[in-house]
Amino acid sequence: MEQQWKKSLYVYVDQLNKGRVAPGTEPRHTTIKDPRFLSEQRVRSRRIADWYSRRGITPLRGETGVRTLRTVRQNPSEVVADVALHSAFYYEKGGMTHREDVIESERLTFVREAANWEIVNVERSVPERNAVRKVVEAEPALRLSQWGEVLPAPRPSQPLLNRSVLRGTGAAREVRYRREEAAAYADRWWKEGNPEFEIFEVDCTNYVSQCLFAGGAPINYTGKRETGWWYKGYNGAQEWWSFSWAVSDSLQRYLSGGRSNGLRAETVERAEQLMLGDVIQYDWDGNGHYQHSTIVTAFDAGGMPLVNARTVSSRHRFWDYKDSYAWTDRTAYRFFHINDYL
Repeated sequence: MEQQWKKSLYVYVDQLNKGRVAPGTEPRHTTIKDPRFLSEQRVRSRRIADWYSRRGITPLRGETGVRTLRTVRQNPSEVVADVALHSAFYYEKGGMTHREDVIESERLTFVREAANWEIVNVERSVPERNAVRKVVEAEPALRLSQWGEVLPAPRPSQPLLNRSVLRGTGAAREVRYRREEAAAYADRWWKEGNPEFEIFEVDCTNYVSQCLFAGGAPINYTGKRETGWWYKGYNGAQEWWSFSWAVSDSLQRYLSGGRSNGLRAETVERAEQLMLGDVIQYDWDGNGHYQHSTIVTAFDAGGMPLVNARTVSSRHRFWDYKDSYAWTDRTAYRFFHINDYL
């Protein structure tokens, strides 16, 4: 039975893959019988086609792999499965070939109709719209990788203090922000996340903070979660970090604040003013509350930023995120240029 419903899954994945390369084209064969999903996909497909045109890109090919994370329910007539889809998209712009990667998770419901299996429901979680809860859990949740494997419990740790940028007296000295190292760290850990740090259910800002730290941004350890910018790790059964380290809106406020030393940034008006290792934040509803963070890791042939992120793990994704299920026409952005010297 498993191989039978998985044939339907592979047809679905092939349809998604072709739709990414040729949006607006109706599939000749589909196993999807979810009318809500099909209607939403038609609207989305037209928007993506227009987005490609405005960006001046030519889609080349797509490669989508699928992995079953868990089977929630299975019987002879119905299967409910959680799957992870890793999509690699290749496109041409200005004579250059670019590749972007995105890993998304879905819950699919398969129902057997005679000899065939059909997908009657597609549920997509949109974790980019969520926020890290500003509470300390008495018992940490089970830590899972992108693929659903249980990760080991983190070891007790001390605050990260960038000791290499401290004088013998402990006084901080100004250091250069190493943009290439921040971007290299982002490319190293975009997919699974660095196991030396806590991995959050909503991991985007924790990941961006790690990238900034890897680039030399000095920790501002206050011991108070509402102030500074710091990560301590686990202390007994509790995790300790400042809200600015792991919560998108809090990082936005921290980067917006004025200070004479440490991690500092200035806001710029346009995405093309950003440099490698700079930060973009996203307010999906346009209500002034920022829910998502990314870091600039490359540029396309037109000089526009490409970004990395986690939660929905992404590598070299076009900065405006208009292909995200979290994006709305009310989306607002904050562009932060990290100071060259910190």
